[in-house]
Amino acid sequence: MTVTLDDVRDAAAQIEGVAHRTPVMRSRTLDALVGAEVFVKCENLQRVGAFKFRGAYNAASRLTPEQLARGIAAYSSGNHAQAVALAARELGTTAVILMPEDTPRSKVEATTGYGAEVVTYDRYTGDRVAIGEALAADRGLALIPPYEHPHVIAGQGTAALELIEEVGELGALVVPVGGGGLMAGSATAAKALVPDIRMIGVEPEAGDDTKRSLAAGHRVSVPVPRTIADGQAADVPGELTFSLNRKLVDEIALVGDDEIRDAMRFAFERMKTVLEPSGATPLAALLAGRVGAPPRRIGVIVSGGNIDAKRFAQLLG
Repeated sequence: MTVTLDDVRDAAAQIEGVAHRTPVMRSRTLDALVGAEVFVKCENLQRVGAFKFRGAYNAASRLTPEQLARGIAAYSSGNHAQAVALAARELGTTAVILMPEDTPRSKVEATTGYGAEVVTYDRYTGDRVAIGEALAADRGLALIPPYEHPHVIAGQGTAALELIEEVGELGALVVPVGGGGLMAGSATAAKALVPDIRMIGVEPEAGDDTKRSLAAGHRVSVPVPRTIADGQAADVPGELTFSLNRKLVDEIALVGDDEIRDAMRFAFERMKTVLEPSGATPLAALLAGRVGAPPRRIGVIVSGGNIDAKRFAQLLG
């Protein structure tokens, strides 16, 4: 399986009028600190507060009437859970979501608030893919994985498509990497539109599975990372996403938890926007100088803003 620019454009048509076309934010202070024109694609303002709704709705809306009648299943650390739950509600069906026991409460409550049933597991001892697949099979549900699905990847790529359509050619695009779906879709669109663009992924230092995998030329597993960037706590890249990213990604930058906190604080104080830790990692990489000499024009996808006030204050206090 593969994903093309035509698939991303088809996804854009499929989600039009349902997903938000999120704004692009500018900051003179950020430009001065980075030494470039920085264009920030605010997926924290997407429905459910993250880019995940793009792919979830694109995939769910293509299910057959029979599949929709039986319901949808998914496994997720939080944002994909909310996205599938909302997509199911929009499409008039039900959803059952497998989530880690230590998922931030705000993400669990948001998922159930959209009408989904939540089943929990221990992310440090359980195999979420095996548990999720068994759950879907036992209940006869259509499983929509968080990134290992061409319609999900194409949907996520619409964020980069919109950004380039709005601001024009970019010298680089900085994207957070967890399972790799946002990067795979974004790189597919961006490289097709701007062949010379540098695709820079960002991972937390504790979860550098994609960086290691790209260096090795094959998928490498790491211990489940313990990081404040819970949305990027992947231990191994997806098979489909890695097959795309190994061809399209130019480099991976790593950021520490303190650098992520600094980026969250900068976004809040200087840009007046709230980012969750995983959503802030690309901004953290720019502010910490982790991407080398930036080109004149650089895009950043801040992927989500799902964090409650109590945890936000705890992280930045």
